[in-house]
Amino acid sequence: MSAACCKGVEEFGFGIIPDILPPQELASLAEKLAQGQLRRSRAGIRHALSHPAVAALAWALPLLDIARGVLGIGAFPFHATLFDKSPGANWLVAWHQDTALPLRARRDIPDWGPWSVKEGVIYAHAPARVLCQVLALRVHLDDSTEQNGPLRVLPKTHTLGALSDEAIQQLAAEVPTVNCTELQGGVLAMRPLLIHASSKSQMANPRCVLHIEYAASPNVAEGIELAAG
Repeated sequence: MSAACCKGVEEFGFGIIPDILPPQELASLAEKLAQGQLRRSRAGIRHALSHPAVAALAWALPLLDIARGVLGIGAFPFHATLFDKSPGANWLVAWHQDTALPLRARRDIPDWGPWSVKEGVIYAHAPARVLCQVLALRVHLDDSTEQNGPLRVLPKTHTLGALSDEAIQQLAAEVPTVNCTELQGGVLAMRPLLIHASSKSQMANPRCVLHIEYAASPNVAEGIELAAG
C-alpha cells in the first residue's frame, strides 16, 4: 500500500486503490461464490469469510498488505460480507457508521452494546477506541459508477467518535458528500466510523462488492474476542 493512500485513510477516513485484482481472478471468485453453499439473502451473503475462496483472497497479498499498512503487522481478516445490488435486489442505505462487531462470547462491560445475535453470531456495538483498530476493504467485483448506487462518504468524520443518529444526520447536512466510484478490481479502504451511505441503483447493471473487515488484534478488549466469519 502506498504511503499516500495510507495517509489518505488516516486523514479522510478512506482511500481508493485501483487495479488490485485482475479480471481473471475476479471471474474465478464470482464462479466459486455462485457454486458455494453459504446462506444467501436478496442483498448478498452476511458471513462470507467462511467461504474458502473469500478467505483465501482476504489472507492473500495485496489485500493483507493494505490492511497491515494501516493497522500494523498483526492485522488479520475477521469478517466479510458480499453486497450484491441488482435490479432484483435494489436498496438504499441511510447515513450511518459501522459500529457492530461479531464476537465469540458476550461479556457485559461498560461502553459495549446493545448486543444482538444474527445468524447465530453474537454482535455488540463497540466503543470508538476499539473501532479505531478496524479497517474495511471493499473489493469491487463490478464497476461502481455514479448511477449504480455507489458508496457515499463524509470525509474526515471518522475522527469524531461514535455518534448519535441525530449527530450523523446533522453532519450529513453540513459536510460535502464524496461518491466513491471505482472500476472493477479496485479496492476502497475505509474506517468503520466514517459516516457513509448509498442510494438505490439507477441502472440494470449489477454492483457487487466484497466487504472484508480487518482488525489489529483478535482480542479487542479485556475478555472480548472477535469471531471469524
